[in-house]
Amino acid sequence: MANTAQAKKRARQAEKSRIRNAGQRSNLRTFIKKVIAAVNTGDKEKAQAAFQTAMPVIDSAVTKGLIHKNKAARNKSRLNDKVRAMA
Repeated sequence: MANTAQAKKRARQAEKSRIRNAGQRSNLRTFIKKVIAAVNTGDKEKAQAAFQTAMPVIDSAVTKGLIHKNKAARNKSRLNDKVRAMA
C-alpha cells in the first residue's frame, strides 16, 4: 500500500484512469463488434455504415493512448477487408 502522500495520490489517479479506460475500451470493442455483426448479416450498406462510424472511434482510442497505432491500423484494415469482401 502507498505510504507517501504522492504515492497515495498516484494510486487514486491510477484507479480513476483505469475505470475511465475500461469504459472507453468497452466502447471501442462494441463498435468493432457492430461492424462484424453487420458483415455476418450480409447487409453491405449496413456494414459500410457501421465501419464508417467505427473508424473515428478507433482513431480516438489511439489519441487517448488506449491502443497502439499499429493495432488501430490492423483493426481498420481487417474490418475494411471484411466489408469489401461482401461484394
